[in-house]
Amino acid sequence: MKKIRVLIVMVALASLAGCAVDPIAPPRQDVFVDAAFKPASVPIDAKAALALSPAMQRFAETEMASEVRVKGQRDGLIDALYTKGRLQLDYDAEVTRTAAEAFDAKRGNCMSLVLMTAAFARHLNMPVRFNSVYLEENWSRSNGIFFVAGHVNISLARPLASNRVTVFGDPELLTIDFLPPEQVRSHRSRPVDESTILAMFLNNRAAEALTVGRLDDAYWWAREAILTDSRWLAAYNTLAVLYRRKGLLDKAESTLRLVLEREPLNLQAMSNLVLVLSDTGRREEAQSYANQLAQIQPVPPYKFFDEGVAAMKAGEFATARQLFRKEVARAAYVPEFHFWLGLANYGLGDLSGARGEIAKALENSATPKDREVYGAKLAWLNEVREQQRQRSPLRQAGS
Repeated sequence: MKKIRVLIVMVALASLAGCAVDPIAPPRQDVFVDAAFKPASVPIDAKAALALSPAMQRFAETEMASEVRVKGQRDGLIDALYTKGRLQLDYDAEVTRTAAEAFDAKRGNCMSLVLMTAAFARHLNMPVRFNSVYLEENWSRSNGIFFVAGHVNISLARPLASNRVTVFGDPELLTIDFLPPEQVRSHRSRPVDESTILAMFLNNRAAEALTVGRLDDAYWWAREAILTDSRWLAAYNTLAVLYRRKGLLDKAESTLRLVLEREPLNLQAMSNLVLVLSDTGRREEAQSYANQLAQIQPVPPYKFFDEGVAAMKAGEFATARQLFRKEVARAAYVPEFHFWLGLANYGLGDLSGARGEIAKALENSATPKDREVYGAKLAWLNEVREQQRQRSPLRQAGS
């Protein structure tokens, strides 16, 4: 069996998945190994996620108050936050911010914007409901770690149209979503507890710390996520990844098996257990789980992409293009896939195809850094195309 050198962490990230189930007993304390990790370098506080900052308080008492007086609480809140000319919030999936951090930065991922909306709604004494939306799993990868993103939104009151966000609902409930309506309107959702939302936030922070190598901070974020809502199994998976990186293989295995007791077909836990079992030399058992994975998920995420990159390095641009097209066909939301498909097109001399794919990479970018990189590449291709037109106008006109 070929050993897979990746880890899988289930996180919320830009769009978050709720996983609340029937209440269970608090987590056993023996799942934690505090002595193996240094104290956190930053405060770990779940309550900070929904806290109203002084700047938010001032905004609520001035601009938001004027909107509320004219339009009522719910419509006034939405217009104050999301109407162009007010905060002008930008979508940014690079980090998960608290409500206050999203307000200060005027940007955030779906979790951050949901938290900020909830914080203002609570300030106005408006009841809120957090929702888990069932969307197709979105996979991404960073530094050898796979991330799986779902989605959450927030409900307040009656329907309202806006060109900044998608708003829909029934006369008693307004649901605000930060995705286009065609992506969420027909999908099922269910309410999740505030504790689950906070556990998602904490697990996001853990995953983000893990990605940049801050294992100690990641441990304390994941630990707090489990203590906040032990039903959010993704945090256990994150904890197991941390244990494996620390060489605590027994703890990694027991933590993953705890997840599989609850969800026997949990792909993330099963994938990581294959790695842990391989690390301990238990090849047959690892192969057994690998076979189960192959039946559930015959083509793992990024398989065609990795093969395409290998083909690019070998100069086989046509083969690479076919492989990248396969990844785009099943995960068109990943900008990296479009970017490399654009490079394959460029290698084949298809400048128009390259421009089109890199434009799609820019369109699907979720962070300012990615938008800057892909924007620069697109600008360069536009310049190259213009130079070609000037040198050979007849040929370009007929292409």
